[in-house]
Amino acid sequence: MSQVTNKSNEKQNNVLPFIPEGDFYFTKGIEAFQKRKFDVAIKWLKKAIEQKPTEALYKCQLSIIYTEIGAYHAANEVLTNVLQTSEYVDCYYLLANNYAHLGLLNDAKKFADLYLEKEPNGDFKVEVMHLLALIDIEEDDEDWDLEDEDELLIYQETVFYHMEYEEWEKAIPVLEEMLFLFPEHPNTNHDYTQALFFSGYKTKALEMELKELDENPNSLSCHLNLALFYYELEMNEEYHLHIQALLNVYPIHEQQKLRIAVTLARTNNHAEALMRFQSLVKGKVKGHPSYFRWYALSTYRSGEQAKAVSIWQEGCKRHPNLLSEIMPWEENK
Repeated sequence: MSQVTNKSNEKQNNVLPFIPEGDFYFTKGIEAFQKRKFDVAIKWLKKAIEQKPTEALYKCQLSIIYTEIGAYHAANEVLTNVLQTSEYVDCYYLLANNYAHLGLLNDAKKFADLYLEKEPNGDFKVEVMHLLALIDIEEDDEDWDLEDEDELLIYQETVFYHMEYEEWEKAIPVLEEMLFLFPEHPNTNHDYTQALFFSGYKTKALEMELKELDENPNSLSCHLNLALFYYELEMNEEYHLHIQALLNVYPIHEQQKLRIAVTLARTNNHAEALMRFQSLVKGKVKGHPSYFRWYALSTYRSGEQAKAVSIWQEGCKRHPNLLSEIMPWEENK
């Protein structure tokens, strides 16, 4: 028996410790990606990049996963980082594809052309040519100048970020520029009044929204803001008038559905809000931090605390800036 034990110990002592290197992590990341386990894939690829920080392929694959989940800005940040240290030509195609998804067609065309200039017969030549053909079709179909369109989209993204993270005072100057440059653009006025209201300019915001309602009595955005404003002002009769209008509205578009759900949650109608959140197509609204913030709160207030924590944790994974916020049910006690 002692001989068997000694041989076993010898075998154990001769086993070399297995220290995973970048290729191992990269392979695990690809396997997770192919199984569409994107969160897992991102973790493995980040480990691979830690092992080999200069490996452009690892970073490009990480950017592809970000693109797959709709995190185009994160993808572009990774790709730009690669191009700062190496001339990895595939990055130009990936950037062109991401900018096309964002609707920034001038930038998409610029990077597509760069790819063809540097790799006329590269692996993505067919895809780039197809992308350029689609951009040409879009250019023919649009009545406005692409420069203006790209500028508008940049403004929209900036406003979206500030509004989603409730950075009201930062949103105001951007919205004022939008009102001057794009006066006909829908919903800018309503975002502006909301930012004004929560920055302390309550009377001005209310007056602007009521004037808009006079001109457009069926405006969903007016009812949304006025329900919220009157709730905050504890003007119950006026609040009930506008919240009742929302309870009878079931829009087709997912963004409008989300706005109603959020407004219901913000005005303490959690049972109704929860029903609205549950009816949303998650893939179309997961890019909104507000979806996770207010869905988690309504779930918690409806008695499903464990599920609320799960929703909040998922939101923090998708939108790391949420980590700086306290959990919504703690904030809204």
